[in-house]
Amino acid sequence: MAFVCGPRQVGKTTLSRHILEKEGLAQGYFNWDIEKDRREILKGKEDFWRKRLGSARNPCLVLDEIHKYPRWKKFLKGLFDSIGKETRILVTGSGRLNIYQRGGDSLFGRYHLFRMMPLTVGEVLSGGKEVEIPEESVTQLLNAATFAQGKEASEAFEQLFQLNGFPEPFYSGESKTLVRWRREHRELILREDLRDLTRIRDIGLIDALVGLLPERIGSPLSLNALREDMDVSFNTVKNWIQTLDFLYYVFTIRPFSGKLARTLKKEAKIYLFDTSVIESEGARFENVVALHLLKACYVWSDFGFGDYSLHYVRDKEKRETDFLIAENGKPWMLVECKLSGTGADSSLHYFSEALKPRYVFQVVRDLAGDDFFKKNKNIHIVGPSRFLSYFP
Repeated sequence: MAFVCGPRQVGKTTLSRHILEKEGLAQGYFNWDIEKDRREILKGKEDFWRKRLGSARNPCLVLDEIHKYPRWKKFLKGLFDSIGKETRILVTGSGRLNIYQRGGDSLFGRYHLFRMMPLTVGEVLSGGKEVEIPEESVTQLLNAATFAQGKEASEAFEQLFQLNGFPEPFYSGESKTLVRWRREHRELILREDLRDLTRIRDIGLIDALVGLLPERIGSPLSLNALREDMDVSFNTVKNWIQTLDFLYYVFTIRPFSGKLARTLKKEAKIYLFDTSVIESEGARFENVVALHLLKACYVWSDFGFGDYSLHYVRDKEKRETDFLIAENGKPWMLVECKLSGTGADSSLHYFSEALKPRYVFQVVRDLAGDDFFKKNKNIHIVGPSRFLSYFP
């Protein structure tokens, strides 16, 4: 089976329907949120799909939002063991399909996980090209004498920065569409998904918590400070943040310690999938870059190029670099975000010497054009549209 998970309204249903329609198997789509489909699944068990696709060659099923079924793991295990050799199965959902309760039925060895993220500059410019291996992408970035897609990349980045990477507001290009979409997106997660997938009933308090998060983007998240602001227990705030992460409303990155002795090891930094709610230009810029790097790590890992993970680096002397991509647990790329200036950040220089990653970049918001790519020792200073164009 193929599991495709990701944030609400990122395009999972559109993608799955497109795959079915391309093969003439549109009737193979089942959505747990649709009552008719739900009844067919519950009534038919392993044979529910045969009425629609029984005569099809090499049939394909799409099960959308099936994780809302309380016994979905047991159901999928039985379905795959029964028909997995004769039928392709695509499972999509906004919850994290790779999360299992302890003691539950394991689906290990029965699926491949793919994570679908908001649009990025590289994806907008790719034109459907295959994903390149990480080393090849960075090599092209370092060696390109000119940047042929400079104008298109700048326009794509600015649109992503002003709106966000979700298809509906991005392709509309209109702020009024964004305002409507943003309200509906928040309602879907805080009202519908919280109700269906968790036992949390304090929706008003979670709504208040969500309102406090944009001003905390880019800094180590203090759960104690949030606990005091919300007047609830530490474990309650921790559980709420984990739930928002589970529902793809936020994502967290943890500090990288590695071989450094005096780095922070506990406090995570928090970012949002919808960057448009962040008012601070610096915080929004950092969040946009974070989303691009996170998506790259997901794509490279899901496609089997290696085990890539996103971190940040901060030590007890308060030196900090915004992002570090680790390849198989080892430092691979350091990335620092700046709004302006071309001088190399002192903390970036320190950690580049201490960690010795293969690549070091300082991404500067105000840099533009084709002549902005500069080097400072082993630190490459580059504008966001060019830098992000080479990531998937």
